[in-house]
Amino acid sequence: MADDRWVPPTVLLAVDLVILTLRNACLQVLLVERGIDPYQGMFALPGGFLNHEREDLVTAAHRELAEEAGLGPDQLHLEQLAVYGAPDRDPRGRVVSAAYLAIAPRLPEPIAGTDAVQACWTPVAQALSGAPRLAFDHEQILADGVDRAREKLERTALATAFCGPTFTIAELQDVYEIVWGVPLDPRNFYRKVQSADGFIVPADASRKTDGGRPARLFRPGPRTTLHPPMPRPHSRADKEKA
Repeated sequence: MADDRWVPPTVLLAVDLVILTLRNACLQVLLVERGIDPYQGMFALPGGFLNHEREDLVTAAHRELAEEAGLGPDQLHLEQLAVYGAPDRDPRGRVVSAAYLAIAPRLPEPIAGTDAVQACWTPVAQALSGAPRLAFDHEQILADGVDRAREKLERTALATAFCGPTFTIAELQDVYEIVWGVPLDPRNFYRKVQSADGFIVPADASRKTDGGRPARLFRPGPRTTLHPPMPRPHSRADKEKA
């Protein structure tokens, strides 16, 4: 009788991280230059293999972020983005990666370590344009992470975290335009913001603008989710994909 016992395939488990922030009025992503093969010298998202079979995935993600970019767990809240497991995504063998996303304000300059030659903030538009070309399937992971971040601005009050303690409607609109990558009509934006109950509240103060007219100041409201949500207008690139 033939030996038909099933033997489980050898599969390695890894984590990859999409870390986004706003710097210099631009949506930027954390990239590291790989110091080892495969893809030595190419840029990639931070990440790596689990240390051992008992290591938790989120623990591994925070460890890799600290090792490769010097960012600690107290600086970022990670949420799982997706799982990537195409058979040929890694030349070292069958590697399945759990990707995590974080988008946070006022993140510091990263500090490279372990197998990363350097760590740096890079404009998302540049990273997705192929300059520099990203290792593995990290361009796809980054694109998925950016889409998730844009959706979060539709459904949550995340945008206010990128403003100061008090802010104008125009400053809040700037955050949406930077993350969404599309210009917004100021009057339409003002109406939608004001219709989202508990999103922002008046700060009972104003600030002089360049034109000399005082602009009302607001602060974050009590709501963390938006009702109704802020629908994102489709960019030309989105329409071309459809």
